[in-house]
Amino acid sequence: FQPTGQESVYPPAGQYTYPAVPGGFPPSGGGTYPAAPPNAAFPGAAGYPAPGGYPASGYPAQAGGMPPYPGGPGFGVRPTGPGFGGYPQQPPAQSYAGGGPAQIPGFPGGQVPSPMPGLPAAVVQYTQGTIQAAPNFDAGRDAEILRKAMKGFGTDEQAIINVVANRSNDQRQKIKAAFKTMYGKDLIKDLKSELSGNVEELILALFMPSTYYDAWSLRHAMKGAGTQESVLIEILCTRTNQEIREIVNCYKSEFGRDIEQDIRSDTSGHFERLLVSMCQGNRDENQTVDYQKAQEDAQRLYQAGEGRLGTDESCFNMVLASRSFPQLKATVEAYSRIANRDLLSSIDREFSGNVERGLKTIVQCALNRPAFFAERLYYSMKGAGTDDSTLIRIVVTRSEIDLVQIKQMFTQMYQKTLATMIASDTSGDYRKLLLAIVGQ
Repeated sequence: FQPTGQESVYPPAGQYTYPAVPGGFPPSGGGTYPAAPPNAAFPGAAGYPAPGGYPASGYPAQAGGMPPYPGGPGFGVRPTGPGFGGYPQQPPAQSYAGGGPAQIPGFPGGQVPSPMPGLPAAVVQYTQGTIQAAPNFDAGRDAEILRKAMKGFGTDEQAIINVVANRSNDQRQKIKAAFKTMYGKDLIKDLKSELSGNVEELILALFMPSTYYDAWSLRHAMKGAGTQESVLIEILCTRTNQEIREIVNCYKSEFGRDIEQDIRSDTSGHFERLLVSMCQGNRDENQTVDYQKAQEDAQRLYQAGEGRLGTDESCFNMVLASRSFPQLKATVEAYSRIANRDLLSSIDREFSGNVERGLKTIVQCALNRPAFFAERLYYSMKGAGTDDSTLIRIVVTRSEIDLVQIKQMFTQMYQKTLATMIASDTSGDYRKLLLAIVGQ
């Protein structure tokens, strides 16, 4: 968090409003996951099942010269339960701790270095980001490069891109401090005066400490007229307990407001209750799955929805807001055996609007978090116009967590790479910087 006396570091409230996200999530067809667009990019999309299904494993055989997908089976393999909505399973790398380090294809020895020593295993669910901390990092040298890039006539955007896209968030905070020490000027103010539009928004997002960026995004989603519910869902329903608690504290210290009160005054009904539940940051994080409990929860959800007239919303809220993600995954599998229909399509039938989107997001994260973000990225660019704020927010917030997995899922779900879609949807320095973060 920024120390007091440096409040000007971030864009003042109302500096740039976020474009409204029309409807937020795409309407979902009967609970299935997005149908693969016809033959996009892959000639004949050889080896892909009919739209709506998921590839049994990896890439089609060398289609279009794509390298075969590295790593073992199970990436995108559908579970055997009936009618399981075609939602891809967690890639193996998302093993959510327990049993030693996750095996990651393409890592030396197939193992990812343990990201945050000292944390309980349950919290370490970070898998692989496209941005790593730069070795031999020198904050002063970087500050100097940025100063030169902005001095005099014109701005050397490429030099700025080379620095910001290749440093971790933590390193960017150090560059900001070094800049002020060396030049007595505020790096963010200087950058704002040199840049504009999307590239400015992207660079400012990269320079915000990650917790602050989430808190700031939530504040902006609720400020002024109208609320961007999809932003509230995307952040509050996907973060870990620790991340949520830090966001709640940061929201209070930076904006002097209580996030729970803001949610209550901005939303209502079952959606409000779901978000308030999420703000508690109290989801069970025990990674051991209790299959008996999964069976009981599945039965309970069935009785609360499909098995009766009307819906008992509080039961869905209780189960989906409090159980651990591995536990929910087992519940979803048990549910499809009991109901002969997957839980996503039942939520589709029993709920509507924002609460439906929120509940589905939780289920999707339990099944495969990277696929959830891949879908959000796809719909931020699909069709006319680009929802740049969503594109920027997801690329920035996942760049050091699981953007590698998100890219793999994106290719698997849409038969084109994330980089290809970004390249055709954006332009100029904005495109260059996004591609530098995403990596080819």
